[in-house]
Amino acid sequence: MREIVFDTETTGLDPRTGDRMVEIGCIELVNRVPTGATYHAYFNPDRDMPEAAEAVHGLSAAFLSDKARFRDKAEELLAFIGDSPLVAHNAGFDFGFLNTELDLCGLEPVCMSRMIDTVAIAKRRHPGAKLSLDALCTRYGIDRSHRVKHGALLDAELLAQVYVELTGGRQIGFALAGSAVDETIVEAGFQPARERAFRPPRPHAPTAEEIARHSAFVARIEGAMWTA
Repeated sequence: MREIVFDTETTGLDPRTGDRMVEIGCIELVNRVPTGATYHAYFNPDRDMPEAAEAVHGLSAAFLSDKARFRDKAEELLAFIGDSPLVAHNAGFDFGFLNTELDLCGLEPVCMSRMIDTVAIAKRRHPGAKLSLDALCTRYGIDRSHRVKHGALLDAELLAQVYVELTGGRQIGFALAGSAVDETIVEAGFQPARERAFRPPRPHAPTAEEIARHSAFVARIEGAMWTA
């Protein structure tokens, strides 16, 4: 099973008001195991970068000015994601920007049925808990010390680890990934079940002494139904 975990950085919160995607990072998972295949790109948004957005991801208009437009990378991106399910944190946000950019290029949007939202999964698993990516990394012991600012590829890498934990933990791929899994199991300290010596079943029928003691006990009960 192939899945793509992805994250975006943008100029703001709403593509309907002119905000644009400026970065995307994608991580390929097969049977919930990262394969090492990634896709990453910056995009020139052809507009200014609000200070509030730059404070989040550190991408300035000057830095993005010589980067490709989304339309120049769209086919490359679509080829990487293929028809795989797409995993994102608060996925409606990322899907909204991705599909807006595709629409501006005259391309078909990504079907929303492919969307897997890790916020929704986390809400079901940890009701009432904090659901930010930082909070989930802390909950699952995922190192994020190198995350100074938001970055699409870095956040996708962290989210891939969170997603694996949310959907059953690292052991989920043990039965699915073939020979590579066997090495993982050995490294994790897995020991195969040892053969046990055959033991004959214990007798369960009452002995003559037990029957006699039971009869004597019942005889002391007035009107006992067992003697009728």
